[in-house]
Formats: sequence, C-alpha cells, structure tokens
Amino acid sequence: MNSRYIEIMDTTLRDGEQTSGVSFSASEKLTIAQILLQEVKVDRIEVASARVSEGEFQAVKQITDWARSNGFLDKIEVLTFVDGDASINWMLQAGARVMNLLTKGSLNHLKYQLKKTPQQHFEDIRNVIELAEASGIACNVYLEDWSNGMRNSPEYVFASLDFLTTQPVRRILLPDTLGILTPAESYAFVKAIVDRYPNHHFEFHAHNDYDLSVANVMEALKAGAHGLHLTVNGMGERTGNAPLASTIAVINDLMPEYKTSVNERSLYSISKLIETFSGIRIPANKPIVGESVFTQTAGIHADGDKKNNLYFSKLMPERFGRQRLYALGKTSGKANIENNLRDLGITLSDSDLRKVTQRIIELGDRKEAVTPEDLPYIISDILASNAIEEKVVIVNYVLTHSKNLKPSATLQIKFGDEVYEENAQGDGQYDAFMNALKKIYCQKGISLPMLTDYAVRIPPGGKTDALCETIITWEINGKDVKTRGLDSDQTVSAIMATQKMLNLIGIPNAPQLISEVPLINAL
Repeated sequence: MNSRYIEIMDTTLRDGEQTSGVSFSASEKLTIAQILLQEVKVDRIEVASARVSEGEFQAVKQITDWARSNGFLDKIEVLTFVDGDASINWMLQAGARVMNLLTKGSLNHLKYQLKKTPQQHFEDIRNVIELAEASGIACNVYLEDWSNGMRNSPEYVFASLDFLTTQPVRRILLPDTLGILTPAESYAFVKAIVDRYPNHHFEFHAHNDYDLSVANVMEALKAGAHGLHLTVNGMGERTGNAPLASTIAVINDLMPEYKTSVNERSLYSISKLIETFSGIRIPANKPIVGESVFTQTAGIHADGDKKNNLYFSKLMPERFGRQRLYALGKTSGKANIENNLRDLGITLSDSDLRKVTQRIIELGDRKEAVTPEDLPYIISDILASNAIEEKVVIVNYVLTHSKNLKPSATLQIKFGDEVYEENAQGDGQYDAFMNALKKIYCQKGISLPMLTDYAVRIPPGGKTDALCETIITWEINGKDVKTRGLDSDQTVSAIMATQKMLNLIGIPNAPQLISEVPLINAL
C-alpha cells in the first residue's frame, strides 16, 4: 500500500512562543530553526508574526539570512495580516518569502472584530494577495476561528473558500483556534471541505483545550487533510497545540497509510532544548519525551520483559534516542531490582535478592524515593558486604553563617577507624564544607572529583519544612556520576549527596576501593 505524504509545519517559534511567559531570544530562535529543519526534518517552520517588535524582526532576519545560504528559504513562513502592504513590507525587509495570511474564518469574528461584510473582507484579502504576488512572496491563508465558523456559520466558511480557491494561494490552513472540536467534528468538517475542493491543499491546525488535539489530528488526516501544524512539547496559547512527538509516533505506529519526513530520533533532543530555552518544564509522564515514560515501575512488568518482552510495545525508547529504565519502589519486584543490579555489575543470590527487595519495598512505603545509586548502600546495610560497605562517614559538622563574615565549616570525617577534623571558610556554607573536606583529602594526597553540576529541586507548595533534593554531578574516572541527597535543609542534602560520592571513590590509601564497582549515572 502506498502511503500518502503529509506535510509537517512546525509553529513552535510562532504559535508555541505564545505560551504564557515564553520569549525566545534571536539566537535561540535561530538555533531552534536550524535543528527543526536540519535534524528533525520538518517540512516547514512558522517563525514569527509580522510587525510585532524590533526583536522579532531581527530574529527573522537572522533566520532568513541563514536559510538563504543553506537552501531553506522557501521553508520559512511568517504570520501576516490583512493590512495592505504593511506586513508585506515588513517581510521584504526581514528577507522572508512565504506568508501565512490571517483571515477571518467565522462570521462572528468578521462582524464583531472587523465590522465588515464578507465581500469587503474578501476584497481586502484580494488586494494583499496581489501585492504579495507582485513582491515575489508566496501566500498561504489561515481561516482564523474556522472551527467555530463550521459550527455556527458554515455558509460563510464556504463563501470564503469559494473565493480563496480562485486566488493564487498555495495552502489553505484550517485552525481549531480555540480547541473546541471533537474528533467527529474534525473529521466531518475537514472531509466536507476536501470533498468540495479536491484540487486544493488543506492543512489542519489543532489546539488542545479539551486534550483532544492528537485525536483530532488523526481524524483530520482520515478526512483528507494534506498537512498538519504541530509544536514541540505541545507549546502554545492556553493549553497549547498538538504536540510534535506524540503526533509523529501516532502516525508512524497507528496510521501506516500516512508518512512524514520527521526524524524520530531527534524528537527527544529538540524537546529538551525547547524545555531549556522556554523554561517550561515537561511533565515526567508526557508521552514520548517525559522522563518517566520509558520507566517500568511494577515488578510484574519487569518480570514479563525479562521473560519475553511481554510489556514492550511499538513505542521502543531506542526509536527516540532513549533507553528503558526500571524504577525502584514499593511496587518493585525482583526483576526490577535485578535489572538495576545488572547495570551496576552486581549479582546477588536469590536469598540476598529477596532481602534487598523487601528493604526497597519498606522504603517505598515510607514514600522515600529509591534510585540506582542507593542500591550499593542498601546492599551494604542488608548484607554487610565489605566490597561496598559504607566506610567513609561524615561524623559531624558545624556550619556557620553570619552577616558581614565569611561562612565557615568545621568537619569531622571517619575513614574506617581513622577520624580527621578540619575547618575552613568559603563563599557559602557548602563551599566552606567542601574546602574543609579538601583539606582532609589533601593530607591523604587525594584530589576530590570535580563537581560539574549542582541542581536543587523543591516540591511545589512553598512550605518551610518541604524536603529539598540536591543532585550533584561529579566527574569520576572520566564519567559523569550523579549522587543525590534529601533533607529539609539544602546544605545538609548536599552534604548527604557528597558522602555518597566519597564512598563511590573509596577510602584514601585503602587496598580495595568501593569504586571498583562499575560507576553509572546514579539517578
């Protein structure tokens, strides 16, 4: 069966940037545009609205300069308005050559926003299209509020389409502007239009106000839509737009009669980039790109995977440049724990494995998060294993912070039977603690691993006794290793994470080091 090709237009830089509180810099926009076209391989990108600001103009100019030099200029699109030659002149100065003209797709919008008759509006549109054509600008047309138009004034929508299909327009864009459509309506409305105008190109632009955007996209494709408008992470106004990653996965797995140009392996990396640039965190359970979506929690699932991949689906993490993980907690079974131990290079007898499993379940019942880096300590506690026994202990410490005085720390640490004490100052309490620790290790002739990242996460709610999680990344033996501490005091949680690192690198001058256990990222 031949698959029908579907054009993908990504509008993260235009509609996605309308997410509340999001504003990409010009350099960020250029980077996103380059990755979307060169790595994600979408067909086109909508990068801005015309005449918004000087910053927007400069961003579009940078993108078009790059696109012209690399053969992508016809893939760069700008939202424009029915404003005579104003938007066209803006585009010409910015170097853009494809406009997406915003027209009224519902009688309600036309009457109460423009206060014009359909014929007056059509004449204004005709003038803009003629000016664009004379200026060498290609034109696509949006029917704003089209979904409400089809519900409440379909005769106006078809009058608009009767007019537009006589114009030199490449594509007609059908937006569910307020995200009101049901899947059944999406199918019926798109099919009515495609059947009536079989020789024209129509694209569907879904919003997610009822969490139906992907379902609506599926129905629009079945109805004959030729293209889709998507955003990375589903960004956009209010609840956002149809998400790129989920939509592509659905098409590839559930709708083989359609194909796109999008490179699946790039979906996770572009998602993380947009998360960083936008400051909008992705929910851990967001399909395809969320942190936990390829993590099995239930022990029975891990057991099934081990025996015959019983809980695998087409959504294999490797498709998206990711890997399957097995969580540790109160629902963990032996298979979950065995998978994590295998990654650490540790093998336990059935009897020992049962004991460790029971301890992890007990921790999970107390709502304590258990991560792979905790496993050696749990094993040590349960089995008293010398190979991974916690032999480096921070016995005591005093941290001081006073106005106009440098913070200081006094530290007492125990290596086996040896106890050392030092004090130091620093730029903060944790810095003072680390300086005291470095003094002790210096006496042993040992350099501590380099701290390469320090992240703090506090649960929402704002209570003063909320737990604080500190995750520190260290460079150990050329690898990045993360350790985690949890306490209501940020500095204490950092010290707890540091003690875990000290046990990973082992006891200074000891004949056998804990670091002989293979190191992995500990989160």
